[in-house]
Amino acid sequence: MPTATARHILVDDEQQCEDLKKQIESGSDFADLASQYSNCPSGKQGGDLGEFSQGQMVREFDEVVFSGELHKVHGPIKTQFGYHLLEITSRND
Repeated sequence: MPTATARHILVDDEQQCEDLKKQIESGSDFADLASQYSNCPSGKQGGDLGEFSQGQMVREFDEVVFSGELHKVHGPIKTQFGYHLLEITSRND
């Protein structure tokens, strides 16, 4: 079963998600922004979601985690929870 580790930032608004992505691309620290802005409890750990298996996360999230480029910020990704920025930190196929 494939597994991955990732971190994310969850916000309610797509525009805020885009703005945070621009800040990260301009050199802001992902973990700092996650702790300041993420609506997910994982924000307190810099957005770190730990290790999880394929199928454990919502479909939209899962598709990116198990096919996207590692160490790149993906998003905005819309799910039932809001808008995510996602960084895949490792993956074992």
